[in-house]
Amino acid sequence: MPLLLHIDTATEHASVCLSKDDVVLGLIESSEQKNHASFVQPAIQQLFANNEYELKNIDAVSVTAGPGSYTGLRVGLASAKGICYALNKPLILVNTLEVMAQSILSHCQSTNKPINQSTLLCPLIDARRMEVFTGLYDPSLKEIEPPHALIIDELSFVSLLKTHTILFSGTGSIKLKGVLSDVSASFVNIQHNASHLAIRAINAYYSERFADLAYSEPLYVKEFFDPSRKA
Repeated sequence: MPLLLHIDTATEHASVCLSKDDVVLGLIESSEQKNHASFVQPAIQQLFANNEYELKNIDAVSVTAGPGSYTGLRVGLASAKGICYALNKPLILVNTLEVMAQSILSHCQSTNKPINQSTLLCPLIDARRMEVFTGLYDPSLKEIEPPHALIIDELSFVSLLKTHTILFSGTGSIKLKGVLSDVSASFVNIQHNASHLAIRAINAYYSERFADLAYSEPLYVKEFFDPSRKA
């Protein structure tokens, strides 16, 4: 049974998690977005101090690869790569929106909320103003629409809502709720964390969907603009 370390710093809520096969052994979280860089390594040390394993015992590291905060994505991926390089372990990248969709699915399962085949899961990450990062997933978490940036208004998702129930979640759903009124739209107030990343990562591990350590980069969705960089 693989021992996996999971790192999620893609959004304002950061967390690290340790799992063995499909069992979560420990989870540490932080909601201080500006302190993600100083949170990760001490949290990992604490995670292993609370368990019977050492960092060298892990079989792989997974990390949320984006979309999300530019700084947060770099912090998470750099931390994951550093551990993988040092221990010669494989790296697993999981899309942030897929992890968020897993959190919706897990919430529905834990609360016995029925989901039929026409239901879609739609995580949204606030990208400032009326823009969000989003994607669409079916109940098996198959990707229906890939991650993309979207400027939301009262017409967003209207055509899909004619034939589907859509469960929305994430920081971007707050803005959408303010402009979208449809009986087929449901808003789920939940926070994803690295335990949901663990569920997606174990599947990737067994399928050997490992990332290239040298060339892996965050999925920004939109091009990152660095004002200090000269043209």
